[in-house]
Amino acid sequence: MTIDAQGLIQPPGQGTSYWFDRDLYTFKAVGEDTGEAYALCEVVVAPQGGGTPPHKHSRENESFYIQEGELEFQLDEQIIVATPGTFLHSPKGQLHRFTNTSSTPAKLLVWVTPAGFEKFIAEVGKATNTQVSPAPSLSAADLEKILITAPKYGIEIIPPPAA
Repeated sequence: MTIDAQGLIQPPGQGTSYWFDRDLYTFKAVGEDTGEAYALCEVVVAPQGGGTPPHKHSRENESFYIQEGELEFQLDEQIIVATPGTFLHSPKGQLHRFTNTSSTPAKLLVWVTPAGFEKFIAEVGKATNTQVSPAPSLSAADLEKILITAPKYGIEIIPPPAA
């Protein structure tokens, strides 16, 4: 990434990437680049169940722009099927999640304001230098680390209802 008097330039295919479960998060801008105003990442969501669990952010607003594929979003009690060109905004404190229920990957841009969420992904994700390798499996220890670390970043992960 290049930062100069003209601004920030991030060429296609570039950025700092992390596997978060089966999804690939590539940060195009982080808080250090934006005076902590925002972070922007491109997320490639794995087919057949990739995405996030229901969760809330107490510090950041989160916005989503669907570039490719189809994602099922939950914003509080509302369920939306989002296709390319759809924009969604989830203010801090709102329960939300997204899931890829299709058989092909989906791609979206995620903005968080203010920045900070990228530090959570960096701490619990698995850094990668390539965007073509298969996602590493999520172990029980990985899941425990995510659940333990989330509150440090003001994130509440909502467990599934008891059966």
